[in-house]
Amino acid sequence: MKTAGRSGGTRDGSRTNEDTTSEDTTHRAGRRVSAPRAMRRAAEQLQELLGRAPESVSAVKPTDNGWQADVEVLELERVPGTTSVMASYRVTLDEEGELLAYERIRRYTRGQIDPRQ
Repeated sequence: MKTAGRSGGTRDGSRTNEDTTSEDTTHRAGRRVSAPRAMRRAAEQLQELLGRAPESVSAVKPTDNGWQADVEVLELERVPGTTSVMASYRVTLDEEGELLAYERIRRYTRGQIDPRQ
């Protein structure tokens, strides 16, 4: 006779279908990185590709397949600083925080304020 132990299996070391299903569900659910981790990963990986340090992450949201983040990058530094050219990049990450795609969605001067919508 097999008896379930604390480790989620049986005393003889085998697993029951119920234990395996429960453990697999927990493992899959735990794969998605947190929003703060997704923000850091988006900025880090974009910096590796562009060779420029991001200034900030202005948005992050979950998607069906992972995360989407908007990252602000200084593209051209000018004096005075308010005339420096900035860019917004949209970064797509998978559930584990790995970069899948990115695109520049906007260029603007640092001192520019978005009009009210």
